[in-house]
Amino acid sequence: MDLLNQVKFLIRKEIMLEWRSKYALNGILLYVVSTVFVCYLAFREITSPPTWNALFWIIMLFASVNAITKSFIQESRGRQLYYYTITSAQAIIISKIIYNIFLMLLLSAIALGFYTLVFKNLLGDPLFYFFAVILGSVSFASVFTMISGIASKANNAGGLMAILSFPVIIPLLVVLIKFSKNAMDGLDRSVSYDEIGVLIAINIIVITTSLLLFPYLWKD
Repeated sequence: MDLLNQVKFLIRKEIMLEWRSKYALNGILLYVVSTVFVCYLAFREITSPPTWNALFWIIMLFASVNAITKSFIQESRGRQLYYYTITSAQAIIISKIIYNIFLMLLLSAIALGFYTLVFKNLLGDPLFYFFAVILGSVSFASVFTMISGIASKANNAGGLMAILSFPVIIPLLVVLIKFSKNAMDGLDRSVSYDEIGVLIAINIIVITTSLLLFPYLWKD
């Protein structure tokens, strides 16, 4: 099979496995909804836009960690060996990134919808804020997929993933919060062009690094 067919095959496999074990997706959705509800019980009402924005991204950060950590860690060595014989390493990492992007987009849409339903909608430019959420979802998916692939080769994969993700995710969160805050305030969209450029650059760098690095990890 060529690379495109391999990627399509692997994405279809991911969807089928997720559909058969719905408890994983349902658990993540329950986590998002329950976290928003607990925040509502704690705050009742959020009137400060910076607090509203920061709390949403904190929820999305931990939801993405829970959703994407299992990308490689849950794969048994026997299954990895089977993939090694039928597909290329590039197809594996590309399919994981694409699937996790779709998963994060679904979770983000549900989380944002429920969050704005529970708390007062303070968005000055809702459409542009949703665009920020889309970029954030893609960024979380690409970063955590790459780090999950690296951490899966270690004994303590969960702890290593937290250590490796910290220096990458903090600058990403800073840019995302600034970008989304501009959208919340209803500022002119041209003000956020620098942040959009930085986010796109981060995604390009992370995906390119994944394609270059993962084949060496896959051979281990």
